[in-house]
Amino acid sequence: MAREIKVVSETVNAPARQVYEFARQRENLHRWASGLASADIEEEGDHWVVTDSPMGRIRISMAPSNDFGVLDHDVNTPDGMTTHNAFRVTPVDDGCALTFVVLRAAGASDEAFEHDAAHVLKDLRALKALVEAQAG
Repeated sequence: MAREIKVVSETVNAPARQVYEFARQRENLHRWASGLASADIEEEGDHWVVTDSPMGRIRISMAPSNDFGVLDHDVNTPDGMTTHNAFRVTPVDDGCALTFVVLRAAGASDEAFEHDAAHVLKDLRALKALVEAQAG
């Protein structure tokens, strides 16, 4: 049986390409993805390593650069779990839409699942604020 999901989205008043390029930069991740990153993100081969995330030392494997706005990434946690995160930047008129699929973790309570979705929305809103300020 497939796990339950929530699709979390936010519109951004900035061009999709600009948002995509900002969001995929390792140097910017700590500025908007509070659930994953601090300012200390190392590049190791084809993935990034965060030593002091809220989950401990994690490894992030990002989708290759692409023209479709796909920012999917896998997060490997210290307990050996890998979570695939589907994340897109989609052009909408002069701006774009951010969409993130939140997967319900195995055994997660309704409250924990809602908390995860709320945390993702907070991060998407932080990304929105940063790129809209940059777009001017």
